[in-house]
Amino acid sequence: MKECSKSIQRRLADSNFLRKYFVNDGLDIGGKPDPLLLYKELFPLIKSIKTWDWEDGDAQFLNGVEEGSLDFVHSSHCLEHLVDPAEGLRNWFRVVREGGYLVITVPDEDLYEQGIFPSTFNRDHKWTFTIFKTKSWSNRSINLLDIVRELGSAAEVVRIEQLSANYRFDLPRFDQTLTPVAECGIELVIRKRQAVEVEVGGRWLRSTQQPEREVRLHLNQYKDDMQMMKQSNEGRTPFDNDSTL
Repeated sequence: MKECSKSIQRRLADSNFLRKYFVNDGLDIGGKPDPLLLYKELFPLIKSIKTWDWEDGDAQFLNGVEEGSLDFVHSSHCLEHLVDPAEGLRNWFRVVREGGYLVITVPDEDLYEQGIFPSTFNRDHKWTFTIFKTKSWSNRSINLLDIVRELGSAAEVVRIEQLSANYRFDLPRFDQTLTPVAECGIELVIRKRQAVEVEVGGRWLRSTQQPEREVRLHLNQYKDDMQMMKQSNEGRTPFDNDSTL
């Protein structure tokens, strides 16, 4: 089924996709026949998005794509088709600029393959994926956290989630991606840290510019309210007031 399309409603409900992840110029790897481009107008901060598929070259290498040239890279259910997913992930991360995002969806081996590999649902799958296991039933299993670690200190994992919200665990073995709702996957979002952030151990750089006066008034009121509350309760034992409400 159309896995990218299934993700759209969920992503629109998350402001991070609208404000951070899908911003400016992007690349959608393995997007056909369900590219993110179909929904470009729903993410108003996207300026452009190119769909990269087999006619553009091997997705494992992205030959011809300049290092650090893209604000975001998206891929829905392509990594499992690569001969070397770790190398593919390195090259996908390579072309993202500092401060940009890599947004990937892969099938979860327990939700999708469900204990049998080679896959009976997609014969072209070369690997299975899990967020992390010490032992898997699949002899081609990849822990996503392991290959992300290989990206080095510039890789900041800001989201990793098993997409099981619409999965029916009471059903016998069945390819639930055939339904219009089940995603059966794992979503991974990686931010590429700026070089100066890497130098200071991955810490986000805070703005030194003060917000406008109205914002300062409200935020400082939060601090004043907290201080007043502490002073009014000074000397009193906390959680000791069980009087009638």
